[in-house]
Amino acid sequence: MIQHLLFPKKWLVLVLSFMLNPAVAAPPQHPQQGPTAQIDSGTIEGIIIDGVLSFKGVPYAAPPVGDLRWRAPQPVAPWTDVKKTLTYGADCMQKPDVNEAAPPGNSPAEDCLFINVWRPAEVPVGETRPVLVWIHGGGFVNGGSSAAIYDGSSFAKKGLVFVSFNYRLGRFGFFAHPALTTAKEGPLGNYGIMDQIAALQWVQKNIAAFQGNPAQVTVMGESSGGISVLTLMTSQNDKQLFHKAIIMSGGGRGWLVGGKQMSTGDLSAEQTGVNFASTAGIEGTGPEALTALRALTAEQVTGDLNMTSYLLDPDQRLIYAGGPIVDNEIVKGAPGDLLKAGTVTKIPIVIGTTGRDLSLEFKPTKEALFATFGEDADEARTLYDPDGTKTLRDLNQDVGADRAMNEPARFVAEQMTAQGNKAWIYRFYYVAETKRSDWEGANHATDLPYAFNNLKARYLNNVTDKDQATANAVHGYFANFAKGDSPNSTEMPAWSEFSTDISNLLRFTLDEGTVFGADPWKDRLDLVEKQAETNPTPTPTPPPTPPETPLQIPRNNR
Repeated sequence: MIQHLLFPKKWLVLVLSFMLNPAVAAPPQHPQQGPTAQIDSGTIEGIIIDGVLSFKGVPYAAPPVGDLRWRAPQPVAPWTDVKKTLTYGADCMQKPDVNEAAPPGNSPAEDCLFINVWRPAEVPVGETRPVLVWIHGGGFVNGGSSAAIYDGSSFAKKGLVFVSFNYRLGRFGFFAHPALTTAKEGPLGNYGIMDQIAALQWVQKNIAAFQGNPAQVTVMGESSGGISVLTLMTSQNDKQLFHKAIIMSGGGRGWLVGGKQMSTGDLSAEQTGVNFASTAGIEGTGPEALTALRALTAEQVTGDLNMTSYLLDPDQRLIYAGGPIVDNEIVKGAPGDLLKAGTVTKIPIVIGTTGRDLSLEFKPTKEALFATFGEDADEARTLYDPDGTKTLRDLNQDVGADRAMNEPARFVAEQMTAQGNKAWIYRFYYVAETKRSDWEGANHATDLPYAFNNLKARYLNNVTDKDQATANAVHGYFANFAKGDSPNSTEMPAWSEFSTDISNLLRFTLDEGTVFGADPWKDRLDLVEKQAETNPTPTPTPPPTPPETPLQIPRNNR
C-alpha cells in the first residue's frame, strides 16, 4: 500500500517546488521525502515527479558477492528503517561499450540486483493497474536499467505500473566450471536468467503494494532481453510468471550468442570456464579452484569482455559461454525447438524487428553468399538482388537480418498462432529525421526510444513532429497491449492478428506513417524458412577475424 508521510511546512514547500520543476538537479534530501510502500523486505520511500511516482534501486535479491558469486539469487535481508529508493542502484558489472545503444547511467558493480517501479502518482484506493516489466538488452554482456532511454514515466502516464531491473551479465551471469558442478550449491550456469526469474517472482509478491495487478503482467524485452523473454516463455513455461509478452528483435529459433551445452561438445560451457580460470592462473577442478575464482576481483572476472570484443576477438569466445547455457533445468533448449514441441507459455504476444536489424552474415562474395542457399541459390539471387546492383555489404545485411531476426520473428508468430495463441507482428522502418543522412535504415535497437516515448533521451532537442508521431504510435500500441486484450484502440490504425496465410504485419514506415498489410518481404522469408526447416544450420557465430567490410556492431546506432 502506498502511503504519504507528513511533511514539516518548510520541507513541504521544497518538495512541491521540486515536483513542479523536474529540471531541478537533485531532490531535497530529508528523512521525510515522499510516499512510501511496504514490500516483503521492508518499507521503501519514493518520489513524485510530473505526476509519476517512482521507486528506484530497490534490492530484490541479496548482493551476489563473495560466496554468493555464481549462486542462484538469495533472499534480501529485511530492513527496519525506511529505505530511500530515489535513485537507481548500480548496474551489473561490465566493461562499457562505446557502441551500446542504451548506455547505463550508473557505474557498474557486482552488487547490482536492483529493481525499479513507476506508477501514476494518483491511483484511487482499491483500484489496480496492469503491469509491464522490462528486460534490457546488451548481448548478455552490457546494458542496465539506469539507461536514460528506459525511464518508465511515459508508460506510467498511460496508466501502467512499469518495472525494470538489472540481472547479472557476462561471466557473472553465465558461467560454468567443474568446481561449481562438484560443489552442488544449486542450479548452475544461468545466473542471469535466474535473476530474471527472481525479479518476476518479486513482482508477483510485491506489485500489489504499488497497486499493480499481479494477474495482469506483460513482460517486454529487446535484443538479448527479447531472447530472454523467449527463453522464459519456453524453458519456464510452467511457472506462470507473466501473462503477455512483447519481443523486440529477439530472434526466435536459436540464440545468436550462448546456447552452449553445460558439459558436452567441443567447447562446452564448463570448458570456457576452465579456459577463463587458466587465464587467471587458476588450475584444477576442486574446492580450492572455486575459492580462488571467487577471490578474483570483479574487474578480473570482467576482463575485456563486452559486446564489441566478443564479436571481434575470437579469444573472447574461448573464455565466455556467450549467454544462456542449456542445463535442462533453467534453460531446457533452444526456444525454437521448444516452440515447435509445444513447450511454451500459452499467452498473447507482440513480436517484431527493425528494417535493418542485426546481421551476422559476412560472406566475401555474392557467389559465396548465394551458395549458402544450396539448390535455391538462383531463387535467392532473384529475390535479394534481381538486377545485380545491390552491394555485397547490403546483401550480407539483408540475408543476415532475415536469418537472424525477421524470419525467426515470423516463425514465433506462426508457432504461437498454430497453438491457439494470439500474435501481432510488426517491423520498424522509421529513422529519426536528424539521422537520415547518417543511417542507411532502422538499425538494431533504434526502436527503443520510440517504444519508451522518450526521444529526447536519444536525440535531445532534435526531435521533429514526424519523429514524435512515430513514437506516439509505437508506444501507444505497446501500452494498449499491456493494458488490454490487443494493441488496438479507436484512435490508431487497426492492427489485426497475425495470419499465416497472409503473413500480415504492421509497418512503422519512413514517411507513410503506420501501415498494415501483407509483408512485402514474404517471399524472402518463405525462402529463409524453407532453408531453416529443411536444412537447419548451426547458430551463426561471429567471424574469426574482422571482415574487410565493416560489420554492423549490433548496437552501434548512436
